[in-house]
Amino acid sequence: MTPGIMFVSLIFVGISMLVGFILKRRFHEFSEIPTSSGLTGREIAEKMLKDNQIYDVKVQSVDGFLSDHYNPADKTVNLSPDVYNGANVAAAAVAAHECGHAVQHATQYPWLGFRSKLVPIVQVSANLVNWVLLAGILLINTFPQLLLIGVILFGVTTLFSVITLPVEFDASRRALAWLDSSRVMSAGEHDKAKNALWWAAMTYVVAALASIATFVQYLMIFLGARNRD
Repeated sequence: MTPGIMFVSLIFVGISMLVGFILKRRFHEFSEIPTSSGLTGREIAEKMLKDNQIYDVKVQSVDGFLSDHYNPADKTVNLSPDVYNGANVAAAAVAAHECGHAVQHATQYPWLGFRSKLVPIVQVSANLVNWVLLAGILLINTFPQLLLIGVILFGVTTLFSVITLPVEFDASRRALAWLDSSRVMSAGEHDKAKNALWWAAMTYVVAALASIATFVQYLMIFLGARNRD
């Protein structure tokens, strides 16, 4: 890793840590605020799925903190224990957001489909990219094409990060719209849920920007080496 890339990486690591800290603080704060409906995250998820006429998706609890996710492969909404059992604003926001992904899947939201198709490719790229980039930097004067391969692999992961943004923002939009129309929370609770989901989305924005910045730097290193030939 070159000094420039290391510097940029450190900057984004710092920003990511700050955003993550604020997100956890918001989640803890809003976890202390019960929803007026008294529904748990599991009940919120089941109700949102039912209201969207989705009956083939299972809501289940998984271990971990903020480990919540929707798995399109087996059609499961996976909620962390705090969200699954919690009857508070944070739990409602997260549960509705993950169901937003289930609604995307059911309605064939194109960005979710595109991202799902990239998953196998990204998994392969993620396993290889660091080694290929390292070897490419070391052999840049004798075998610059290796660095190009590394740049392409890194570009795939960057593309995945960018595509994730509309998927996540749209899921939050669907969640907040349903939380409003279903009246499972008050207007004040809705505003807090919106704030929590905004900070969650910022983690993806920071990751995408960091990936883009690093990709550009590796690309510039390759182009600089080619121009010297």
